[in-house]
Amino acid sequence: MINGTALILGALVTLVGMPQFINYFRVRNEGQMIREEGPKWHQKKSGTPTMGGMVFIIAIIIASLVTGVIFHGVKVSLLMLLFVLVEFGLIGCWDDSIKLLKRQNEGFKAWQKLLGQIIGGLIFFLVIKETGVALQLNIPGLGIWHLGGWYALFVIFWLTGFSNAVNLSDGLDGLVAGLSTIAFGTYAIIAAHQQNIPVMIFCMAVVGSMLGFLVFNHKPAKIFMGDMGSLALGGALAAVSILLNQELSLILIGIVFVLETLSVILQVLSFKLTGHRIFKMSPIHHHFEMLGWSEWKVDIVFWIVGLIGSIITLISIL
Repeated sequence: MINGTALILGALVTLVGMPQFINYFRVRNEGQMIREEGPKWHQKKSGTPTMGGMVFIIAIIIASLVTGVIFHGVKVSLLMLLFVLVEFGLIGCWDDSIKLLKRQNEGFKAWQKLLGQIIGGLIFFLVIKETGVALQLNIPGLGIWHLGGWYALFVIFWLTGFSNAVNLSDGLDGLVAGLSTIAFGTYAIIAAHQQNIPVMIFCMAVVGSMLGFLVFNHKPAKIFMGDMGSLALGGALAAVSILLNQELSLILIGIVFVLETLSVILQVLSFKLTGHRIFKMSPIHHHFEMLGWSEWKVDIVFWIVGLIGSIITLISIL
């Protein structure tokens, strides 16, 4: 009942709000500017409305709070997840706004984005620390590592790292929306197993909102989530793993996000050290496009990889 309420509310608000948001951008003749370094066939996507993350973030907030009030699930943990979602979303919103204003694909400077993410991660840590969250990591094969104050650095790294990882992965129609649905759905199951109602409510609100967003974001996309959406989803995903004390599970549940990030790092290092590129283009979803895969094929294969990682995680945890 709780899961269904959050999921349905998230989907309904997104489905109702997104068409109006798309029409607003079309009337103003504003849209995403596609970077020139990307695949040439992506240039036809220029002008597609962006910042769709604004609608599904609002949907997640409404679905989470309404469901929380109904089922007595509005706790500090839920509010902190919403804080991360909004704070990281605002960073992305500012970034997207600069791009739209200047009509280019360059927004925030890297240090400005990083500073905002670090501040958000630090605030998140300081609050959850007071709620009694264990400042430790359960590392498979190595046992429990008590980090004490060093856990703050881990939290900042985790939120910042996965926020940027999801952002890097947002390069194909529907890719991140589908991966996020799988990842947050997996954490909803883990939260239910732990009887952590607030986190479960939030995760299901995200799943519902993502399913609603996919209606408009699948190929050919009528709207993109923008940095506002991808940065918010990545930060929130990391925050969920922390509140469930299953931090390292995100490496498998978010395996595609990890691989996308590694492909960029390896590409840069290889080119700087040897002058040669490992991939035809990075992030790695573009590599497969350059091999001739359609966007749908890349989406489906990557979703399957994410699903396999999630299933393995659930089997090992539950």
